Amino acid sequence: MSTFLPAVFGENLMDVFNDFDRDFFRGWDRPEHMLYGKNAPRMMKTDVKETDEGYEVDVDLPGFKKEEIRLELENGTLTISTQKTLENKEEKQGKVLRQERCSGSMSRSFYVGDYVTEEDIKAKYENGVLSLAIPKKEAPKAPEKKTICIEG
Repeated sequence: MSTFLPAVFGENLMDVFNDFDRDFFRGWDRPEHMLYGKNAPRMMKTDVKETDEGYEVDVDLPGFKKEEIRLELENGTLTISTQKTLENKEEKQGKVLRQERCSGSMSRSFYVGDYVTEEDIKAKYENGVLSLAIPKKEAPKAPEKKTICIEG
């Protein structure tokens, strides 16, 4: 006789305890743990697609406003950063038992090339997805040497 458990438990009922973060408070002051704790690296899920003209980058940023997202290009590295602050809302009734939303910041950086400029990158934010179009640019070609004829 087999027993079926809900999918949330996986194959072992005790697997639910493996998700408990035993190091919840350890290292909390490190920047990568500020906004989403140890899950911060997985929060900016990114898809990169190469085309003949360049790269198409989609970054999931659900729950952010366009004003909370910043794009910076320095020395060929594009940095996407976000910052979230919570508003202090007075509770009318009851007390908060668990609060999973917090404030802080997170960022990711990608090398896009030394010859890409801010004007080359096209950005659009829609439905929680930041879409970037980044062209492929190579170093400008050196001017051709021309021979000068000497008369006489």
